[in-house]
Amino acid sequence: MSSVAEPVALRETPVVPGLPFIGSLLGLAKDPAQFFVDCYRTYGPVCRLSVLGEKYVLMAGIEAANFLGTREGKESLRSKEFWQGLVNEYGATKILTGEDGESHKQLRDIMRNGYSKESIKGRYNELVAITDGAMKRDWPVGQDIPVVEAMQYMVVDQLGTILTGAAPLEYVKDIRTTILYILNVLVTRQRPKILLKRPQYKKAKARVFELGEQMIANAKARYGKIKPEERNLIDDVYAAHVEQPEVMPENNLIVTLTGPYVAGLDTVANTTAAIVYTVLKHPEVKARVLAEVDALFAEGDVDEDGLLKKLPSLQGAIMETMRLYPIAVAQMRTATKDFVFEGHQIKEGEMIYIGTSVPHFMDEYYPEARKFDIDRYQKPRAEHLKAGAYSPYGRGPHTCLGKSLAEVQIALSMARLFYKLDLELESPSYVLKTKTAPTPGPAMDFKVRVKGLRH
Repeated sequence: MSSVAEPVALRETPVVPGLPFIGSLLGLAKDPAQFFVDCYRTYGPVCRLSVLGEKYVLMAGIEAANFLGTREGKESLRSKEFWQGLVNEYGATKILTGEDGESHKQLRDIMRNGYSKESIKGRYNELVAITDGAMKRDWPVGQDIPVVEAMQYMVVDQLGTILTGAAPLEYVKDIRTTILYILNVLVTRQRPKILLKRPQYKKAKARVFELGEQMIANAKARYGKIKPEERNLIDDVYAAHVEQPEVMPENNLIVTLTGPYVAGLDTVANTTAAIVYTVLKHPEVKARVLAEVDALFAEGDVDEDGLLKKLPSLQGAIMETMRLYPIAVAQMRTATKDFVFEGHQIKEGEMIYIGTSVPHFMDEYYPEARKFDIDRYQKPRAEHLKAGAYSPYGRGPHTCLGKSLAEVQIALSMARLFYKLDLELESPSYVLKTKTAPTPGPAMDFKVRVKGLRH
């Protein structure tokens, strides 16, 4: 006796109502994280929406976050289309974020060591010194400091020195302008392409290419003259170009070499600025953080062993800030083939938002999810450890390559900032204003006052 499996009954995928042509743009522009949560609560793990005439599928929640890491998820989704505009704008053929499968693995292997925590082993005190210099330059006592901008200069100073051997602070505004336009127009597609004709953008982009050419010349001069253990990210990329030109051709060098600035400028700067706000907003958290950082730096040089374990309150504040103010609200993919997710048919070629941050705001995983609670991450609670519940660095094969480096960079930067400076919000009742384009984060006009020096 034989039996034939019954075909699975597909569900009808709900459609999010929107305005003519602009679709759901207003909801996305106002608060993308909340928009995706609302969609999930109203329509379930799959729905359809449109933005500026383009149709998208939204896959959201813990189900979607976990799907990214499965074999089916890896085989069903690709990144290429969303990043192709950036690739073309640089005259390149591929970048790490836009590749999948073997090509993605090859590029990750080239850059893994340069973006790893090991790349700064033995250099924590150098990172502290760079941070001190940035504070002396950009955080004068008695002034109101635009936090995001100050953090952008600090991040470029840090990443430039540690990853590439140079801190091109004179290019910060050009990098910021270039990535703002490219992400808004070509990646997240929240703005029309006509904006790329603006002289402001063209001038900034030319400056970024100038920086890239300088980096290529410097890497070329160093090639073959330094020990393998002394190579930084830029050395690894250039060596790959010389030794594996089919994997790292010349036309990919500028976009790859300037990549650390582009990545850090937006992500690390936004995150650290948000941490400044959350710690200052909660006096009881601030008191715990100050006690930890004072103990950490009491003996002078930083002992690298178990750094994050020595800062449980600060680490809790960082993780809680990244939960409530995620940079990676969603990941953007295209369906590689027809597949079924949670009973919904998704067709090859459809563009997809994957709302990995949706669980961050759900009471089911984080009781009183809107409450800032830095003890969520300590055992026995460890609320973030449920599979798919916490995705500040993305999910699946494209999980942030610099995650372990960023954890140290952010923790050490914030520890030093709170140790050295006595900061205050403009008023205890101040509520953080945020921006959403090109990526979510504190508004550029968010300022704090430097009351004085603590140490």
